[in-house]
Amino acid sequence: MMYIHSNIKFLRKKKGVTQAIMAEAVRITRSKLAGYELNVNPPLDVVVRLSEYLEVSVDLLLKEDLNVYAEHRIREILETNRFFRGKDLRILATTVDADGKEFIEVVSQRAKASYLAGFADPDFIGELPRFSLPFLSEDKKYRVFQVDGDSMDPIPDGAWIICEYVDDWTVIKDGEKYVVVTAQDGVTFKLAYMLQGEGNRLLLCSTNPAYKPFSVEMESIKEVWRYRMMMV
Repeated sequence: MMYIHSNIKFLRKKKGVTQAIMAEAVRITRSKLAGYELNVNPPLDVVVRLSEYLEVSVDLLLKEDLNVYAEHRIREILETNRFFRGKDLRILATTVDADGKEFIEVVSQRAKASYLAGFADPDFIGELPRFSLPFLSEDKKYRVFQVDGDSMDPIPDGAWIICEYVDDWTVIKDGEKYVVVTAQDGVTFKLAYMLQGEGNRLLLCSTNPAYKPFSVEMESIKEVWRYRMMMV
């Protein structure tokens, strides 16, 4: 697990908490935490709880030696991970049926023009067409977007795609399809890649080589939706 032992101790001290306080917060004994800070590898479920408490990604906790980073870089990492994980509150407007189950709202090509201004407005979302699909998980939030243009061949212009809401941006997987809503470009359907060490940017690429890739600042992103399937 590479650097997890030293990183746990380092980040705990950054938070200014004792082993006893942190152990209680992540639901383990103080002696187990002491072992994890020394040389004992924690089980996966504990690694996840530690990463959440320390507000860094699991990948960062395991693979980066935070002890050698400059202080300003540590602050940047912690602020970035807090932002990606939704510590800065993002409100998702949605619609529900009489039983409280969430509908799937439909964003057409025409509605895309107004979506950037209205995505957080319950009244705007409430005016969108909506429906339900019984085979989709009730634990996830879904929305349908209409594809605009031919940049994502073989998915054609005018196609309807079902997407799943992503609230933790650290789980964005390189090369997968996402609908990304940004302040500059509105609603965009692209392949996404995280750009490490370049000011926290997301690279957006088309499958059609006629369209050039471009990057967006993470701070400009309003929503991220992961492509799940195309409706036919």
